[in-house]
Amino acid sequence: MLNIVLVEPEIPNNTGNIGRLCVGTESRLHLIHPFGFIINDKNLKRSGLDYWVHLDVTEYQNVEEWMQQIPKKSRVFLMSSHATKSIYDAKFQDGDWLVFGKESVGLSPEFMVLFENHLTIPMSNLIRSFNIANSVAFVVGEAKRQIGLK
Repeated sequence: MLNIVLVEPEIPNNTGNIGRLCVGTESRLHLIHPFGFIINDKNLKRSGLDYWVHLDVTEYQNVEEWMQQIPKKSRVFLMSSHATKSIYDAKFQDGDWLVFGKESVGLSPEFMVLFENHLTIPMSNLIRSFNIANSVAFVVGEAKRQIGLK
């Protein structure tokens, strides 16, 4: 099972869509506070629909609390438009941690130095980044392809 981590998510619709993706791909969702919204039916129902009740989701009050759950730091992959290694060059394994930053600024430089694996999604020079929900879908799709989607 993949572990999808959202660090300080800001937009409920994105988190709802990612939650739905996690249910469909049998992935776990990890959410690190603070959030830019309150998790409730009103904020997540539209994008997460009725799938949210089936979601394996854990909330953490801060990065330190989340980091205590990681058995191997070498299996944590940080997604950044500034990274040079493509997601298509990574060798994903079941149980990996795929980490995404907040929608407005991504992962902070302070967070980036905590882990060595930094990956990017190849894209045209005409855009700065993809929407986070699309980014998670790209990366989960590639990881599941490598691991073998059951």
